Amino acid sequence: MTDPKDILNDLVLRALKSGADAADAVLVDQASLSVSFRLGKLEHLNRSESGDIGLRVLIGKRQSLVSSADRSPLALGELVERAVAMAKTVPEDPYCGLADASQLATSLPDLDLVDAFEPSAERLIERAKACEDAARAVKGVSNSEGAEAGWGRTRFVMAGSNGWLRESAVTSFSQSASVVAGEGTAMARDYDWAQTVHHEDLPAPEITGSEAGKRAVRHLGSRKMPTSKVPVVFEARVARSLLGHFAGAINGAAIARGTSFLKDSLNSQIFARGIRIIDDPHRLRGLKSKPCDGEGLPNRRMNFIEDGVLTSWLLDLRSARQLGLKSTGHASRGTSSPPSPSPSNLYIEAGAVTVAELIEDIERGFYVTELFGMGVNGITGDYSRGASGYWIEKGKITFPVNEMTVAGNLKDMFLNLTPACDLDFKAGTDSPTLRIDGLTVAGG
Repeated sequence: MTDPKDILNDLVLRALKSGADAADAVLVDQASLSVSFRLGKLEHLNRSESGDIGLRVLIGKRQSLVSSADRSPLALGELVERAVAMAKTVPEDPYCGLADASQLATSLPDLDLVDAFEPSAERLIERAKACEDAARAVKGVSNSEGAEAGWGRTRFVMAGSNGWLRESAVTSFSQSASVVAGEGTAMARDYDWAQTVHHEDLPAPEITGSEAGKRAVRHLGSRKMPTSKVPVVFEARVARSLLGHFAGAINGAAIARGTSFLKDSLNSQIFARGIRIIDDPHRLRGLKSKPCDGEGLPNRRMNFIEDGVLTSWLLDLRSARQLGLKSTGHASRGTSSPPSPSPSNLYIEAGAVTVAELIEDIERGFYVTELFGMGVNGITGDYSRGASGYWIEKGKITFPVNEMTVAGNLKDMFLNLTPACDLDFKAGTDSPTLRIDGLTVAGG
């Protein structure tokens, strides 16, 4: 058999015949082409193709999952044997299980996630070269960490003994550049990137390269500032990391374990009034769009924060059963792990003010353009990360600063958050520029 659907249906059937009460199987095929270009020369050209199959077997309340890249009849037979044998010996999990047939999605929206265009290596080389050339042409840029361009295609097929059978695909196109400005000890680096589902939506490589160069040059002459408590403005591309911390804190698995600082906050005011955080799996050409979730359940646009109030947890079937709730259709699935909750296109709705208006009343503050380290405690919400960016004085962005630390607690940060109007859907998890008052910043 070569048809993925036939392979998976056969795996599920063989698992049932071997003693499984239920089973599902996932197949993921990936192809990619990428190039890197540095200092005017081609550095890497990589083409890869891979495929994996994962089989999940359930016997009573025992569950096992095994995966393999080998699709030969012998290997698939061994896959079934291992999965069934493991399921007989692992501890019971009272919350595992496939979706009921009545829960499965009956219609799937077309989200325009596949571009038939596949670029040649020569096209990608041209794009990466143009990207780096534009970055190096910026006055003040002295060196390059390189530019990259890439294409990828992923096919996902899933079949289950509950009657579920689905095949989908998604493509991606990307470009990036990272350069250095200055000389000796007075150097600075920065980058820019773009990623889209369709080739025609990718900006010209010169735009990405030029922005990378300009950003690096603007960091020249950075200094450290003394410790103070001031308003902090997170540029849009780093502000999305705060949204990632929020998503982790409302993840049903963390809530069920009691390991989230928001575990007691459902239906509570955790953001300022007027704030809305949305997850939209049906966004056309969205980087994380999906017509249904990884367990075959229908999904939909949800407002997890409405007027500052937390309305729901992020749930798959297992975490929903554990909490006595219904899945929100946010299961994510791979070949080597069971389903787990995960957002799709998650974003903070844009505010009503421009970035200039957001900072115009700040006497002294910190405009953050890059964050370092992972000093975030998901249990307490304590937040401390290295940062660089620019100092704000009298409502204006002035000189660059680096080697700074930003510290606070995410509960307080969420409540004191104000968004600008510059939301751009660029990464799949997106945010406008955000202002948070009363944070501690520390430097020299």
